[in-house]
Amino acid sequence: MTYSLRCKVIVGGKASGRVLATKQPINFLSSVDPLTGMITDENHELCGNSVKERVLVFPYAVGSSVGAYSIFALRSNRVSPVGIICTSKTDITTASGCAIANIPLLELCTDQVIPEIENFNEALVDGISGILQIKKV
Repeated sequence: MTYSLRCKVIVGGKASGRVLATKQPINFLSSVDPLTGMITDENHELCGNSVKERVLVFPYAVGSSVGAYSIFALRSNRVSPVGIICTSKTDITTASGCAIANIPLLELCTDQVIPEIENFNEALVDGISGILQIKKV
């Protein structure tokens, strides 16, 4: 089964990969190892998972603006997400980090029915037309 969700394009581009989703905000500076892409915050539900080559789905980032450079470091070290989806709001940290790292970034439009986005499903991020396509596996 495949379904599509409308999104606002924040940073353009296209990407595909497996979903890594959470309902918790992420602090890129203190919770994600920039060398490995592993989420290291023991209080986060994704602790022990890697963002590498994933479509990262989360509400928004928390922490300082230095988190944007952490996203860039993930990309420089080849352990970044291939695409990022903000489900609640797009914060300046995520937007600027994705812009300098050239990672497609979309924000879900809230005027639609949004089903649960489950981990490890396949996702296509279309930052040209503003569509997130999820294929259940």
